[in-house]
Amino acid sequence: MDDTSIGRIVKSKAGRDKDRVFIIVGVADEKHVLISDGELRKIEKPKKKKLIHLQKYNEVNEKIREKILIGQTVTNAEIIEALKQFKCEE
Repeated sequence: MDDTSIGRIVKSKAGRDKDRVFIIVGVADEKHVLISDGELRKIEKPKKKKLIHLQKYNEVNEKIREKILIGQTVTNAEIIEALKQFKCEE
């Protein structure tokens, strides 16, 4: 599994969303991914972010990953639930 895999939990290292936890919901190109946290950045309008501005966790949410890869709809509530344990660690 590579670093840009869909469903990976990441933390922003730069920008106005610094120190927020997100989940990768898409890959824009080789240097950019689409991220969402279900609150500030909804799944309907994910943020395009450079990979170098993200700290990657060794955690991939398989449930969300599978839903995105097979084309099912992922809700903001599912993303919020998946990120809940990482927001508590801060």
